[in-house]
Amino acid sequence: MLRLTEIRLPLGHSPDELQLAILNRLQITAEQLRSYSVARRGHDARKRSAIVCVYSLDVDVVDEAKLLQKFSDERHIKPSPDTEYKFVAHAPENLQTRPVIIGTGPCGFMAGLLLAQMGFKPLILERGKEVRQRTRDTWALWRDHKLNPESNVQFGEGGAGTFSDGKLHTQIKDPRFLGIKVLREFVKAGAPEEILHISKPHVGTFRLVSMVEKIREEIIGLGGEFRFDSRVTDIDIDDGQVRGVVLDGGEHIESDHVILAIGHSARDTFNMLYQRGVYIEAKPFSIGFRIEHPQSIIDQCRYGKFAGHADLGAADYKLVHHCKNGRSVYTFCMCPGGTVVAATSEEGGVVTNGMSQYSRNERNANSGIVVGITPEDFPGDNPLAGIELQRELESKAFVLGGSNYDAPGQLVGDFLKAQPSTKLGSVQPSYTPGVQLTDLSSALPDYAIEAIREALPAFDRKIKGFAMNDAVLTGVETRTSSPVRIKRNRDDCQSLNTQGLYPAGEGAGYAGGILSAAVDGIEVAEAVALSMVAKYGS
Repeated sequence: MLRLTEIRLPLGHSPDELQLAILNRLQITAEQLRSYSVARRGHDARKRSAIVCVYSLDVDVVDEAKLLQKFSDERHIKPSPDTEYKFVAHAPENLQTRPVIIGTGPCGFMAGLLLAQMGFKPLILERGKEVRQRTRDTWALWRDHKLNPESNVQFGEGGAGTFSDGKLHTQIKDPRFLGIKVLREFVKAGAPEEILHISKPHVGTFRLVSMVEKIREEIIGLGGEFRFDSRVTDIDIDDGQVRGVVLDGGEHIESDHVILAIGHSARDTFNMLYQRGVYIEAKPFSIGFRIEHPQSIIDQCRYGKFAGHADLGAADYKLVHHCKNGRSVYTFCMCPGGTVVAATSEEGGVVTNGMSQYSRNERNANSGIVVGITPEDFPGDNPLAGIELQRELESKAFVLGGSNYDAPGQLVGDFLKAQPSTKLGSVQPSYTPGVQLTDLSSALPDYAIEAIREALPAFDRKIKGFAMNDAVLTGVETRTSSPVRIKRNRDDCQSLNTQGLYPAGEGAGYAGGILSAAVDGIEVAEAVALSMVAKYGS
């Protein structure tokens, strides 16, 4: 097979035009083309008046070797890469213990699936509930102001990514095509096949719920086990080696291979690990607000006359501004045609996040608008000081919103004028339970407010209407990434000072989104499998 890249065609082109482009690129006849498939499809919208489709294609042709020789200097015509996943090990028959995975987010799920496929029959522990009950608990907060601290947007089967836009693209380098392995497993679990080739795939919340259930069923069918409502309260460590985990209630589960896939909000677990002496350090993250605009404004600005074209869907954006005070402001987790959601996991706090369904057809676009911060900004030098800052800001937002899980909000025009908002304009905020208009200038540190005020007009120069008076800011966004890193060795993925403990995914500081977390789960699962084979025999 040949891989052809940078095949560019106008929007709305026909299949015949795509085939003709292949024939022209390779200078062959239709009889020499056996078949082709789309490896990647995206759009180049840098010129709004001339948006084009951009393809990478896998092509089966007569006399492939001759064509490769003919186009040996053409960087857009190469052999198709081998993207089939190859297992690194298979479980020995004399396993004395099984691997334990803590957490059922994308990292924990993919680690569990891979270990199950290799025959290791993992035990997967989740402090929250299975995904259907978790969904009901989450809606109880959104509709009725009732928070379940163990079952919410952050905790429960599927992890925080279940209530998101379901983005499945990443900027990580992936020489082994582990991301393709993840996407293929997702398709097998019910995701649309288009995620295998579109440049910015997403699945949306509703589809993720059923996908999570199907992956769970496969793991169980391969001998794995799930236990929900099973919060790990301690790690049994003997002379630097993990011996097992302890659950809330005192049950001890023996294992010498434990994967920590706990997500970025398991603050009690971070504290337990720190108290037990596991190496952990503070890391940078970002803080800010959610901003909402009419999706139609974003579409018009990004796509011009092509706004609303069926091949394009709802437009997104990604913006960054470097401020005079040395801070950087950027848009984060942009959700086209989505909603702002309540994402707290602790009583007395307000946290925002963004979510979209697969259709992305809600009225508003929303995105985080956040400021990068470093451990030097944290209140103290304790490795958990970033958590202290998060809690402080979330508690303040809770009070500003009325102390009932409503979120504090402000119109962009009023925010730029440093005056409180008293009534909404043309943009209706989507956050539930509700939004209380106020002055957000006290919701974040002064340096962050100053930076966002500078960034908004700069972003407006890139997307006209971004700083429109009626756009709504909702606070606060504090869970952009983990505030800690649980460092691990590069060669075997084990904790720097605790053998048998495998920090993984976003909570450990090694991922930033569904796909990268799932890929990290694969890499850690491979390390666990190789370690267990070395210990117990091939």
